[in-house]
Amino acid sequence: MGRLWTVAGWDVTFTWALTGTIGAAVMTLVNWRGISFSAALQRLFVFALGLVGLALIIGSFFTGEVANTQPFFVNGFGGWMAVLVMTPFLLVGFDVIPQAAEEIDLPYRAIGRILLLSVAMAAIWYILIIVAVSLMLDSATLEETDLAPADALTAVVGAGWGGKALIFAGLCGILTSWNAFFIGGSRAIYAMAHSGMLPGFLAKLHPEHRTPVNAILLIGILSALAPWFGRPALVWLVNAGGLGIVVAYLLVAISFLVLRRRAPDMPRPYRVPRGEVIGWAAVVCSAALMLMYMPGMPSALTWPAEWLIVGLWCLTGLALWLWARSQTSLEEQSRRLDSELEAARNSGESEASPAE
Repeated sequence: MGRLWTVAGWDVTFTWALTGTIGAAVMTLVNWRGISFSAALQRLFVFALGLVGLALIIGSFFTGEVANTQPFFVNGFGGWMAVLVMTPFLLVGFDVIPQAAEEIDLPYRAIGRILLLSVAMAAIWYILIIVAVSLMLDSATLEETDLAPADALTAVVGAGWGGKALIFAGLCGILTSWNAFFIGGSRAIYAMAHSGMLPGFLAKLHPEHRTPVNAILLIGILSALAPWFGRPALVWLVNAGGLGIVVAYLLVAISFLVLRRRAPDMPRPYRVPRGEVIGWAAVVCSAALMLMYMPGMPSALTWPAEWLIVGLWCLTGLALWLWARSQTSLEEQSRRLDSELEAARNSGESEASPAE
């Protein structure tokens, strides 16, 4: 309703864009109120998503057909790679756990275990949903459908309300991811600003709720603008964001190895078994996955849209870093990082174990 303009063949309508903007405003307000309020909503959304998802999974095992799973892969290796490059974006929410560690009332050792458990559970969940849909819908139906999980649950229950329930659960899933992005992104921006790597105004905390208000507002504004560029732009952001996520994985893995070399005696509340092996494995896997986004690969980012987004992100990050440099010298940044490292050292001594 109310067509505004067309982006890459997609008609942007006023109601469609306004709905996204209102959702961004609500998420901004939720995160403005504090982590407790966000966590309460997150639990509610996850419960609804899990309930409907389990109905699909369990029902497909009793009513699905194994023959529907053929063929296992479409378009061979290229089709497999096209799906693989989307998985980093699907798994990005786990960085929220360490980013919000200061606000989680648990020992650091327990946080490390919860992080690993959550990754394993999410991987199993994604696999089960894919298997369930594959059992319920044959290849011809999958090519025609716009919402495969909704059609799969409709087939399970034999009624239209199944699809509506799945759509509701899907909306809950979107809201949980959206909320997680706000939590993790705002804390990451706050930490970088607090350390002098981003402009200082992004490190402002709300006097009552103790939330990074300016970081939350920045994410909220960008989220509110995105729907006005249409669905193709959101796809571009997901694909380009996938490359950014993989680069972050790579840098974290490298930092992990460097830190173990430079500070081998640092108290580590959660000890990674065979840290060197796992660290190098993470570097190799991240680098290999990053190559899949490069030109010439079947799953490469498209030109010009997705590569322009990557370039714009890089230039924006460079501009913000230079702005921060004008406010804080490299020596001051180093001093702040050393201070935070020392604080982490002291907080972890009581539950720490030595590095291997």
